[in-house]
Amino acid sequence: MLRAYHHNAAEHAQTMPQTTNHVTDIGESWYAKTSTAFDEESPMPDIDVDQNMFRNSEYIEVLGNEYKPKAASMPSWLPHTKLGEAKTQLTNDSKLILENNRDVSQYTVEPESDSLLILTPIKNNAKHLARYFALIDKLKYPRNRTSLAILVSDSTDKTQQMLIESRRWYQEQAPPELRFRRFDIYRQDFFYALPRKQRHLREKQKERRTMMARARNYLWTRALQNEQWVLWIDGDLEYYPPNIVRDLMAYDKDVIVPNCLVRRRSIQGRWKHTVYDRNAWQETNQSREVISKLKEDDFMVEGYKSLKTHRRYLDHFPKNETIVPLDGVGGTFTLVKSHVHRSGVGFPAWLFQHQVETEGFAKLAKAHGYGVYGLPYYYIRHVTD
Repeated sequence: MLRAYHHNAAEHAQTMPQTTNHVTDIGESWYAKTSTAFDEESPMPDIDVDQNMFRNSEYIEVLGNEYKPKAASMPSWLPHTKLGEAKTQLTNDSKLILENNRDVSQYTVEPESDSLLILTPIKNNAKHLARYFALIDKLKYPRNRTSLAILVSDSTDKTQQMLIESRRWYQEQAPPELRFRRFDIYRQDFFYALPRKQRHLREKQKERRTMMARARNYLWTRALQNEQWVLWIDGDLEYYPPNIVRDLMAYDKDVIVPNCLVRRRSIQGRWKHTVYDRNAWQETNQSREVISKLKEDDFMVEGYKSLKTHRRYLDHFPKNETIVPLDGVGGTFTLVKSHVHRSGVGFPAWLFQHQVETEGFAKLAKAHGYGVYGLPYYYIRHVTD
């Protein structure tokens, strides 16, 4: 089983703290990793981040073994059992996973007030799962209003097995205040293989993002039931504030995202913060001029020196602009009112206004009259690739 331990874990389901509009205590990460460049073609500017940000003191334990953040791999996830017993156990769980694969997109329901559905599509994510659950455990949001649904696609590592054990612990062995309202696991393979080192190559982006759109659509159309809010979370985030769900909900927007940063090593060897999610942007007069000259089937993608889109990213706004309208969003941490999805707004796997997946979702949402917003100075952090 995979368990995440914290000081006073039971308090996580208690009364919500007062909502704040920005992060004031975010410091030194408990997880450090050697940095590699996101896009060597297009270096990103440093962001002045308080050195006391991203402080995190919890420790992770997997089957009694302390999780070493710098370890090359996770400790063994299974207790010592006979191979035959393990096979039988996984077969029964796999049947349950298959039974989850129902399409609920046509259901008409009355959303339950303040209910939240966390959605995460993942692939070969075993080494990040301990941190994934540790961060969710720290959320200051009632667990009896929180559902979790995870889609496993094309995974060849222990991701699915670890999730099965995690679900068993949370839903059967954990104290009531840590049990999810619902915890579903889905499996759908798209038979798409792309080496991780190639995931940010410009020529791979259209096909990669199209597959991601298919995965997201598969997940939400099956997992969404009567929840009022949908929260898309990446499986490899390094930090987000415990109050973030309430903070984002307080803005009462159809779609809203924080500013996702990443740490990189400077030439001098010091850590610096830059924007990770360049899919969150606002159109400008210059970018609209660029779009006007595109062919109908041209695909626009961000973060490449060879393609100047002239869009305005979340690090381009003055500090007095705490919330700004956006035309594109990423999927690292995206809060959506469920009626947006229920109205038919998903993630285009085809070009919609020259975008696909999350950016296409934002364009499609705006075309349906929904508001899309970003918080330039509300920070979360992604692991360093």
